[in-house]
Formats: sequence, C-alpha cells, structure tokens
Amino acid sequence: MTHKKDTVPLPEDLRVFLTVIRKAGFAAAADELGLSPAYVSKRIQILETTLATRLLHRTSRRIALTEDGERVQRWAVRILEDFQQLSDELSDAHDSPRGRLHLCSSFGFGRNHVAPAVSLLAQQYPDLEIRLDLFDRVVDIVSEGFDLEIRVGDDIPGQHIGRRLVSNRRVLCAAPAYLERRGTPQQLSDLEQHDCLVLKERDNAFGIWNLEHEGAAQSVRVRGPLSSNNGEIVLRWALDGRGVLLRSMWDVKPLLEQGKLVQVLHGYTQSANVWAVYPTRLAYSGKLRACVEFLQEHFKGLSI
Repeated sequence: MTHKKDTVPLPEDLRVFLTVIRKAGFAAAADELGLSPAYVSKRIQILETTLATRLLHRTSRRIALTEDGERVQRWAVRILEDFQQLSDELSDAHDSPRGRLHLCSSFGFGRNHVAPAVSLLAQQYPDLEIRLDLFDRVVDIVSEGFDLEIRVGDDIPGQHIGRRLVSNRRVLCAAPAYLERRGTPQQLSDLEQHDCLVLKERDNAFGIWNLEHEGAAQSVRVRGPLSSNNGEIVLRWALDGRGVLLRSMWDVKPLLEQGKLVQVLHGYTQSANVWAVYPTRLAYSGKLRACVEFLQEHFKGLSI
C-alpha cells in the first residue's frame, strides 16, 4: 500500500474502524452507525491507504486484526478519547453539553422510566445526540461501546464508577385471587410450598431469592410452574393470580395502591437501588456529568 504524504487518519475513520472491531463485521458496524456496508468498507480502505498498512484480515465468515491493526486499535482509542475530552472541555466552557451519548438499561425500567427521562434530557440539551438501548442481560459497557448504564441493583462492577440515582427495594406480593386460593405465607419457608413466579434476570441466581429481614440476610429456594427471563411477563402472570412475585417497588407500587396486588411477608425485602454506571475513563466527561446530574434530579420525583 502506498502512503499519502502529510496525510493523517480522520477521526471518523478511526471511529468506523473501532466499531467494525467491536461488532466483528462490516454489516453489523454499518447497522450500528446508520451507514451502508459499502460505505463502511470504503472508509476502512481509505484508513488502510492513509496508514499504508493492512489493518484487517477478511474472510467470508469473520474478520481479524493484523499486527498493525492491533497497534492502530490502541492508538485509535486514545486519540478518540482525547478528542472527546477536548469536546467536553469546550462544552463545559460554554455550559452546553454536546456530542454523542450511548446509554443502556433494562427493558422494564428503561421503557417506563429511563426513556421519558431521556426525552426530557434531549429537550434540555438539544446539542446532545442520545441513543438508548434496552436489554435483559448483563452488559459490558466498555466492550460494547456504552457511555452509561442505568442499572437496577447494587452489583456495581468494581472497575466502573457508580452514582446512585434513587433508592429502591424489591418486595414480595401476589394477587388477591391467588392468596384466597392458596393462603397467605406467614414465614419465609412457606414460600417453598407456594407457586413462585421465578425470574431469570441478568446475572441473578435462578430459583433463589436472597432477602433481608431486620438487617439479616436470608434466602429461600423457590419454584413454580411458570418462569421467564422477562420481568413484565412475570408481573402479568402475578396479576393473573398465578403465584408469588419478587418485584421492584417502582414497578408494583401503583398496583399495590390499587389493590391489584397485595404485599406479603412485609419484613422481607431485597435492595435494588437504581444506579448510573460508567467507565472510569469518562470520570471527567462534561456531557456525562451533565447527564447523570440531570437524571439524579429527575429521579428524585420517583417515589419508591
């Protein structure tokens, strides 16, 4: 490959290159970036020509980094982070956050609470370009390219920064029809004889409910004929009278107030605070700080 004298890589080409690596393909990278696969391929070719080296081994099934590609990957991350820090500092100077923010959260909380908050955030800071993705699985925010995760639960990875947005707890509850049919549990061990609606959510242990009672940790193994990996489905089953549910107060509080669900074993709860989690490399990001502070103020009104 020939090298163009006095040319340097474009930041946008470096961003495309890193996206291709992270998504392990041109088509997947194009989909994330909102570009055509042909355009993505063209930008990689231009980058390779500019640097006068091959960056990727391409086959029909996969791509792999060359030795030079690994070097460029390391430098690209550093260069784009420096650009981002420059942009953040200029944003701070003008008190107007701008640029891209890639957020993620869980399906239920994300749809019901994070999405409305993001709408208001975009209204307050129109120069931000915000993307929100929702999952019901563990997300590696660094390798998957996220700036911020809104997470329900206190299991914050040690390598990340966590700022609590709102206090929350999970409670045990069931529909009146179920309790009338099967009786109300009086002690934790009674749950072993009840139909419990088991949720496999993210990395939580399946079929074991870890709870707190008067400051002490207790656990119970539960089972039932119905289980799912989606919290909204399990909540629907609880409303249908199919069993006992362990669910966040942010989700069930209105239903408890309306009498559609009844809390049982009141002394037993599970801590599930809501956190903003982000990589340490973004600790001084002005736009991220503005986003987190906005969410903290917004969620003050979420009474749970």
